[in-house]
Amino acid sequence: MNRHMTSHMPPHLAPHIPPSDASPEPPHAAPRAALGAAFAAVRAETERRAAPLSAEEQVIQSMPDASPVKWHRAHTTWFFEQFVLAEYAPGYVPFDPRFGFLFNSYYVAAGPRHERPKRGLITRPSVAEVGDYRAHVDAAMRRLIAEADAALFAALAPVVAIGLNHEQQHQELMLTDILHALAQNPLLPAYDPDWTMPGTRRASGMGEMRAMPEGLHRIGHAGAGFAYDNEGPAHRVLLPATRIAPALVTNADWMAFMEAGGYQDPLLWLSEGWAAVEAGGWEAPLYWRWQDGRGQDGRGQGGRGQDGGWHAFGLAGLKPVDPQAPVCHVSYYEADAFARFAGRALPTEQAFEVAAHQGLLDDAFGVVWQWTRSAYAAYPGYRAEPGALGEYNGKFMVNQMVLRGAALATPDGHARLTYRNFFHPHQRWQFTGLRLADETA
Repeated sequence: MNRHMTSHMPPHLAPHIPPSDASPEPPHAAPRAALGAAFAAVRAETERRAAPLSAEEQVIQSMPDASPVKWHRAHTTWFFEQFVLAEYAPGYVPFDPRFGFLFNSYYVAAGPRHERPKRGLITRPSVAEVGDYRAHVDAAMRRLIAEADAALFAALAPVVAIGLNHEQQHQELMLTDILHALAQNPLLPAYDPDWTMPGTRRASGMGEMRAMPEGLHRIGHAGAGFAYDNEGPAHRVLLPATRIAPALVTNADWMAFMEAGGYQDPLLWLSEGWAAVEAGGWEAPLYWRWQDGRGQDGRGQGGRGQDGGWHAFGLAGLKPVDPQAPVCHVSYYEADAFARFAGRALPTEQAFEVAAHQGLLDDAFGVVWQWTRSAYAAYPGYRAEPGALGEYNGKFMVNQMVLRGAALATPDGHARLTYRNFFHPHQRWQFTGLRLADETA
């Protein structure tokens, strides 16, 4: 896979690899120490995110698109066991040979796997046994990183880097998936009562637009460092003259769309989007609910009086909707309809990358993933790697849309300018929002 990072990367977006404390070591030991420290930090972050959850909450699967937290913890462990230890650690003994079937996800070349919609039925192994599994694999990985000779270390280090970035992706999914699960509980329990939405610099994404003249631009990944294979090869694109909003669309902007009948006007919607509205009964972003002045849910109770308001369920529990916060948990279909309502469009992923590189965007990273109007497809010259790891990205390049940036649940150091996230256009349980653009040519 392509394992490089763009040379124009802002330093604060580069993947974080803790520096080595072992200064007396010879220079060639520094990458080994850095990789070991990064491995320990990433694995610890997974456990930190799981720590607030009970055993029952780690087993639940609220829909086929989501996975239990226990499964995420085990799957990321299986990844290192399957692709690193089994390949590079002579004599390694698997913790439990049956776990490959339970915790493989979609790597067909790696063998058969349990059905995705039934992951919540895996009550055994227990949460504690998954913790033992993680400890077993972590110990073996520490030994391998420390003891591998130079040639072996050079071969395994890029695969470990993929595994660490893979685990960071699952750290984000752990929060999106548990949020969806907790939202099904009538008690609406908080994952973390102290969680706060990141602050934003501007109160609306409906005003100022910043111009980018027509021209040739180089996008995609090139240079040293890590990136997924779908971020390259780097190539030139011709962008038309484009204006792009520096700010994200906010909840206040979205409520104006709702109050204008945006969810009731089929002329604003793509055909499949309107079908999703009707089938799902959509009238607001996911996790929004109207509550009257007594704190009761007002849906389906004869309309909404003047003494209530919209609330949103998030990682801190149910809170009144903050008008100044960026709108979150909207699908591509909703984002596209809102853009049409605003008389604008969503940016292409190419325009987003160029604008972010030029510093034209506020809150491009760390708040919400932002829908683009670009279909997820291969860049010119893309070739998937052979073998099971080649299944990581390439086989999903159809019927999905690209999101750019990074969200509040994205782990520190996992964002970069060239990152291409992708989801189906109806999905909205991720931390997804939008900014507006238009082409002036």
